[in-house]
Amino acid sequence: MIGIILFIVAMLLLFFGFPVAFTFGGLALLFGLFIDGLDMFSMMSFRINSIMTNTTLISIPMFIFMGIVLEKAGLANKLLVSMGILFGKIRGGLAISTIIVGMLLAATTGVVGASVVAMGIISLPVMLKYNYDKAFACGVVCTSGTLGQIIPPSIILIILGDVMQVPVGDLFKAAVIPGVLLVMAYISYIVIFALIKGEKAPAIGGSPTKEQVYEALKAVVPPLMLIVFVLGSIFAGIATPTESSAIGAVGAVLLALMYKKLSFDIIKGASLQTVKITAMVFAILIGATAFSMVFTYTGGDMVVEEFMTTLPAGEYGFLIASMIVVFLLGFFLDFVEICFIVVPILGAIALTLGVDPIWFAILIAINLQTSFLTPPFGFSLFYLKGVVPEGVRTIDIYKGVIPFIVIQILVLGIVLAFPDILIG
Repeated sequence: MIGIILFIVAMLLLFFGFPVAFTFGGLALLFGLFIDGLDMFSMMSFRINSIMTNTTLISIPMFIFMGIVLEKAGLANKLLVSMGILFGKIRGGLAISTIIVGMLLAATTGVVGASVVAMGIISLPVMLKYNYDKAFACGVVCTSGTLGQIIPPSIILIILGDVMQVPVGDLFKAAVIPGVLLVMAYISYIVIFALIKGEKAPAIGGSPTKEQVYEALKAVVPPLMLIVFVLGSIFAGIATPTESSAIGAVGAVLLALMYKKLSFDIIKGASLQTVKITAMVFAILIGATAFSMVFTYTGGDMVVEEFMTTLPAGEYGFLIASMIVVFLLGFFLDFVEICFIVVPILGAIALTLGVDPIWFAILIAINLQTSFLTPPFGFSLFYLKGVVPEGVRTIDIYKGVIPFIVIQILVLGIVLAFPDILIG
């Protein structure tokens, strides 16, 4: 029971706001010393060295750098303005364009915070200006920004690939269909909402001119080319995800140069932010490694495995229970914490039951995307609240994301019920 107590204490400390890396590492140290003294950590230096020399994880800072450079180069602004004009004559057209731009930003930046903030600053005021419903507009902006968690190159998929020991390139390929399903489901909901309640999602303009279409293509084609080079090189087997992340970083710098936004300050700012985010991820990973080591030593993983493997309905009973656990933890924990602490335990059980690891990883990725929208600690909600215009309340944001959370659960159910769409 010591392992279970360790896990419960960790969840309580995280709930009260203690730093994640220090919570995991500190509790591991305290419980480890109590159980077996310093001998418990005799191999810890080798584990840390293995983490820091992991070639798969090298792609994380490269993709983060790529996303921050493109965000600072004004990519979101160019795409939103262009798409808004193209869909201007359609009811809910501005919301549809926000979702499509979110998809493009997800495939080029993958940084949820940057995407949500950019959409909140650029798109939300325009939607409110044209009398869009506040809750609906907030829900669209929050949701569009979270697409970077499932559409490659996604940081979640890179972490899951490393944790579950499956090729990241295979995860990227498998995530394309669920990502497209989500986008189509979001757009379908927007269209239906606009048809039923047209006054809450009105059209904002007429048909675009040839010049406007040309300008839109100029804004869309460069990031699409970057997507083709980065993801195409992985899917074609020409480059590993780590190598393609370097291509993406260089491509982002070239796009910033093309947009005439490249400067020393942009490179410096992007580099500093990349170091901060990467340091946070690796600090959590090291703390989580120590935590998992102590948790496993106490037999906590065996208790969880025994419980999960005795659930009714076999494989699907385990999958449904796992998805419920991850979904509920997403209300309170960040995706990084869930990936490093919960997923290794569930992943080992999945392998024991013969569950395809790629399918299982994609299910978790879709589930973790939902965690960005679920109150009270959904990060997208906080990101948007920091930039919303005056008059938009927190309750408006919460109400707006509920339909999109339901849509994500439905798509998760589709992928769970029809694994053939991913694994053949």
